[in-house]
Amino acid sequence: MSDLEVQAELATQAARSGQPRRLGLAEATAGLLAVFLLVAAVTPQLLALGDPLGIDPLSAFMPPTGAHVFGTDESGRDIFTRVVHGTQYSLVIGAAATAIGLGLGIVLGTLAGMLGRVVDFTVNRFLEVLFAFPGLLLALLFIVIFGPGVATATIAVGLSTAPGYARIIRAQLITVRSAAFVEAATVLGRTRWQILLRHILPNTLAPLLVLATLGIGQAIVWAATLSYLGLGAEPPTAEWGAMLSAGRTYITSAWWMSFFPGLFIVLTAVTATVLGRSIDRRMRHA
Repeated sequence: MSDLEVQAELATQAARSGQPRRLGLAEATAGLLAVFLLVAAVTPQLLALGDPLGIDPLSAFMPPTGAHVFGTDESGRDIFTRVVHGTQYSLVIGAAATAIGLGLGIVLGTLAGMLGRVVDFTVNRFLEVLFAFPGLLLALLFIVIFGPGVATATIAVGLSTAPGYARIIRAQLITVRSAAFVEAATVLGRTRWQILLRHILPNTLAPLLVLATLGIGQAIVWAATLSYLGLGAEPPTAEWGAMLSAGRTYITSAWWMSFFPGLFIVLTAVTATVLGRSIDRRMRHA
């Protein structure tokens, strides 16, 4: 079972455990973090006026202080400024990778769920082959073939998450396909594609919103991992994974160089997971 399937199952179990609750502390905190991250991604200058690439050798390796709340790196660059500006890179990469994975998953899941046993068998065997490889290993294989870089890493992460999306979408399509309103449309003489576009797919879009929210957090972590390994964004790019990689050399003497980018990677992933599970719970009780 993939990470996405595990997250989807946990969200389903949480939704069935009781009636919808009021906004909890975790959800409220996640919402505030999400707003902060969106502001940082769209208009980082509102939160950090400095230049994320501007160097100041005389201020190198300064620990967190009032002047530099997250400290500075080996070139005197302000870490807070770089973390804020790096939000744009990480969120764009995560969103783009999720869109690629979800789009491919929709295509494969629809083919498996709608075009009969032969196509279903073929697609499922193909997905099983992909599931034989850990998602991150699949992304690494893609990068080995096509070379490192931000664009390649984004595509690689998207492709590696597609099998999980495809299997979940296939299961959802099969469930909706047996619903009474679909049988009624069939009796009325609607074609297979009319039923798919007008009745089945619209009723599977709601779970896709939850999947996409959960998937963005996972995609950001994987993209940061690839950058940490030197296969994605490269220093001095203000990207969290690249910053984490640059700080590992000085981990014993300048811990803040790795701590704060790593902290934001974790917070972003947790925020996406909490919001995704909250959306799923509330949609099921709507």
